[in-house]
Amino acid sequence: MTDKTAEDATVEQAADPRRWRLLGLLGLAQFMLILDVTVVAIALPHMGADLGLGRDALTWVVSAYTLAFGGLMLLGGRMADLFGPKPVVLAGLATFTVASLATGLATSAELAIGGRVAQGVGAAMLSPAALSIVVRLFDGEERNRALGIWSALGAGGAAIGVLLGGALTAGPGWEWVFLINVPVGIVVALVLARQLPPLPAWGGNARLDLVGALIVTAATGLLILGFIEAGDEGWTSSRTALLLVGGIVGYAVLGGWLRRTRHPLIDPALLSRRPVLSGTFVLFVATGLMVAVFFLGTFYLQSAAGHGPLTTGLLFLPVAAATMVGAQMGGRLIGRLGARTLGVVGLSIAAAGLVVPAFGMSTLTTVVAVSVGSAGLGVLFVVAAATALSQVEPHLAGVASGILSTFHELGASLGAAVMSGVAAASLVDGTTAGFERAYLVAAVIAALAAVVAVVLIPGRPASPEIHQ
Repeated sequence: MTDKTAEDATVEQAADPRRWRLLGLLGLAQFMLILDVTVVAIALPHMGADLGLGRDALTWVVSAYTLAFGGLMLLGGRMADLFGPKPVVLAGLATFTVASLATGLATSAELAIGGRVAQGVGAAMLSPAALSIVVRLFDGEERNRALGIWSALGAGGAAIGVLLGGALTAGPGWEWVFLINVPVGIVVALVLARQLPPLPAWGGNARLDLVGALIVTAATGLLILGFIEAGDEGWTSSRTALLLVGGIVGYAVLGGWLRRTRHPLIDPALLSRRPVLSGTFVLFVATGLMVAVFFLGTFYLQSAAGHGPLTTGLLFLPVAAATMVGAQMGGRLIGRLGARTLGVVGLSIAAAGLVVPAFGMSTLTTVVAVSVGSAGLGVLFVVAAATALSQVEPHLAGVASGILSTFHELGASLGAAVMSGVAAASLVDGTTAGFERAYLVAAVIAALAAVVAVVLIPGRPASPEIHQ
């Protein structure tokens, strides 16, 4: 038996026999978190009518979740490293479930927005901790397949959220957009509490860097708010500029703090590693393009093409399926082709699909073309996770997952802001010219990112093995 075969056999014997079942449960929890980004969109008009919410309040129903989710994920990932991922996953899932109940029962703007903030806090604990468990449970080629499943569930959740939001809003009511999380969250939490192994904490004598957490939360929050403001008021508004500059300054302050403190929230050297840098870049671009797909698609299908919310949701089913298939194929091929090749292929497919609606739009053409592009985006989610986490030590898996998750939310916010600005005229009058320009911009971004990926992503096949 060769050394490699012996090593694989040892890993296989040491692997937790429950790992695939646990992946399914953790993936379902992550599915809920991503679902809640898009499931709310179609319910907003009905929610606003019932609760008397104005435009600003409705915007905050969406933004409050994104802000808390994106701003606190590095803290959630670090908590998973220091205290062990199991308690952080269970605490995050419990918080998210209770907050979903509170939001579904809300009777005012304050309660609805407060519930969304609490949902975001729970999600920020759950998401990076759950991903760090996946990294610890799987090795070798199995990890690539597991990350493919994880990425498929996460990416598919965004598309299915559009369908589920339309079905629930048209059926039992907008409240069930949130209340449906309660029974699912309770069941998943009970099963995970019994079956999830007590994976070790890596904290030792380290302390939680609350100052660093406060700085990165404020900086990320300012950037996300700046992107939201840019979508509403434009990139030239003074408020947009102030928020974006504040976020950049915040990250500069964070860099200085991390180099000075004894127990940094993030090891500064981690951010300079090429696999981590390239993985976060790919995820940032992929998420921005994915949100662009949903943003442009839902508005085009409802305003210009005249479809109702339920029909719009059904038309997004091929998009969800293509995304999930792309992620699954990415998980199977990355070990054979390598991250660089697969990343360039995924971005090229995305560019080819997204450029088609730029030269003329119809319902059929848009759905088919966007589905093709989304298959490429599904591949990118696997490339990002496998690349960024390929050579991260176990004691840094949580914070590395938090970095990835933070850039996921930043990409989502920037994607929505850019597309709302480019397609602004069509969002108002329901014509297609603005949508066509926006799809062209998205395709150009994907093509340029493919060029950057050639230089940035390491050329050797992504090796997911972590020596423990």
